[in-house]
Amino acid sequence: MGQIRMDIQSIVVGGGPVASLVVLKPRQDEAEGLGKLPIRIGSVEAAAISMGIDPSKAHTRPMTHDLMRSVIQTLGATLTRVIITRVKGTTFFAQLQLTTAEGETLWVDSRPSDAVALAVRMHAPIFADEHVLSTAALPDFESIERDEREREAAAFHDFVEGLTPEDFAQ
Repeated sequence: MGQIRMDIQSIVVGGGPVASLVVLKPRQDEAEGLGKLPIRIGSVEAAAISMGIDPSKAHTRPMTHDLMRSVIQTLGATLTRVIITRVKGTTFFAQLQLTTAEGETLWVDSRPSDAVALAVRMHAPIFADEHVLSTAALPDFESIERDEREREAAAFHDFVEGLTPEDFAQ
């Protein structure tokens, strides 16, 4: 199956009974009509992703994801991409695609939250397998609403085009 490029739409840093989430959405040029992918994560991981996106929120000391970035760079490798590879029940799985200085591709299993936190720090693209999207994505309500508005506009247009002067006679 193919992979769809994703962007982070939102991050919810929950606490107590409120769950933390990262919501990924397909790039508009990638997949029209595909839904958003909500992934439940820990509040610490949500904060780590948020700090990676906005470094002004970061602590003065490096976090684990900063350490991982440093290790990867020190070894001369790059994070080529992050892929949300599968979902089982409510548990998502991800992989990091690393490219070594010698050009070798390495795959490392990861939790999606850690993969996304690392991706934002290393400016690596995030992808989701099409099967994951077809299994776990929320419907694209914006697309459904847009289609309904277009259908209603077309019906109204047909109605107006079918009017005759006799329709206005009293």
